[in-house]
Amino acid sequence: MKQSISSAIISVLVCAVMLTGYHTFFRKKSIAANLNASSTALPTSFASYHGEMDGLPNDFSLSANRAMPSVVHIKSTQTVQAYDPWGDVFGWGGGRSRSAESSGSGVIMNEDGYIVTNNHVIKDAEQIMVTLYDNRSFPAEVIGTDPSTDLGVIRIKAEHLSPIELSNSDEAKVGQWVLAVGNPFNLASTVTAGIVSAIGRNLEIIKDQAALESFIQTDAAVNPGNSGGALVDLQGRLVGVNTAISSPTGAYAGYAFAIPANIVKKIVADLIEYGTVQRVYLGFGKSTVLNNVEAEKYELPIQEGIFLQSLNPNGSAAKAGLIPGDVITKIDGKAIKTEANLSEVIARKRPGDKITITIFREGENEDIEVLLKNQQGTTAITRRSPKLQEFGMDLAELDARTRKQYSITHGVQVTRLYAGKLRQSTDMQQGFVILEVNKEKVTSPEDVTNILENAKGKVTIEGFIPNFYVNGRLFTGSYTIEM
Repeated sequence: MKQSISSAIISVLVCAVMLTGYHTFFRKKSIAANLNASSTALPTSFASYHGEMDGLPNDFSLSANRAMPSVVHIKSTQTVQAYDPWGDVFGWGGGRSRSAESSGSGVIMNEDGYIVTNNHVIKDAEQIMVTLYDNRSFPAEVIGTDPSTDLGVIRIKAEHLSPIELSNSDEAKVGQWVLAVGNPFNLASTVTAGIVSAIGRNLEIIKDQAALESFIQTDAAVNPGNSGGALVDLQGRLVGVNTAISSPTGAYAGYAFAIPANIVKKIVADLIEYGTVQRVYLGFGKSTVLNNVEAEKYELPIQEGIFLQSLNPNGSAAKAGLIPGDVITKIDGKAIKTEANLSEVIARKRPGDKITITIFREGENEDIEVLLKNQQGTTAITRRSPKLQEFGMDLAELDARTRKQYSITHGVQVTRLYAGKLRQSTDMQQGFVILEVNKEKVTSPEDVTNILENAKGKVTIEGFIPNFYVNGRLFTGSYTIEM
């Protein structure tokens, strides 16, 4: 009996030794491969990067090497007015002009030399120089700008360019890896890494009446000089154009914001083809983003969507049959949960396009097809006149209220001034009302364009500044410009 017990004990000890040796021998490789593995870790293996990946890449060199040749360094020169107190004393005026230089980034969009950047990088620029990744430098011309999205397009005449590939920014996901490529602090071709932190941010930083903000937020380091540069995915494709940072100091403090690539694509195409951005007008008045509190307030059984409180009867939405009290839940099948969602979808459309708006009305969902029109109520495509671009001005017809206020039946208003003949040779201000050009009355931007195109020698522009009075009289101005 004792001998049997002894044999059993020896057998158990032998098995324990064998199991210990087995685990010691065969687990060494697994422990070496994963230094953080615990006794309960799942099987692991080395992760090499092949195209799209879900985990952490070995490095970001593939994405960086693809994107860097597509990102350029932009230097623009502007003339700015500086106050000179001695001018008042000695009689030469209180202001003097000086030259100022700003620096930013841009992204090559195609082999024809078109480059997208931020409007604020090239705003009022009189000279623009572009330096490529291979250190070649070229002067650039402004093709068009869009203050509403803070985008602009310039063009250089160069060969052997490296256009960037665009991603579908609708597929950008919070948490995915991205790289910011640009020229912060004049440090050329700088790359930083981070993740997408949020999507559809509205910061209210674009100071324009038709401002469009639906930013991609990232924690990749972005600093002054990165503006206009690329935010790219792990395949080196454009996810967005870096535009702004949130910072108490003016330098990177954790978060940056980029314009989504799908918006960039549309704005760039419009500026290249038409010289101006094509916009549609839905005619939404006051609206509310639904949540549980607002849903209870309006006695609605749904908690997501845009609740329409009022509509302009002349807008595309009202013409298609939408009414106050409707809740917009989808556009073309895409869920609409915020104002940024709505603005981004609509910003990609042109007059004449059709969309399907899904609404919730009286307890049921309904699809309504909407023909999109511009603010003038037509489907016409507008083009910027090369002559107006040469003079550096955008014009609009006077509204009925302004005509009534000043008892006039004609005139057009300068809605925007940028680099051109007017900036170079006059002190005309935005908002100026043009009544006559070369002594001919004008009632539309087309009238001004026609006169300028046929003018020779000099052009005289006459008008007034609304709500600006000197000694009780409305300030009038006359400007003469050499052709």
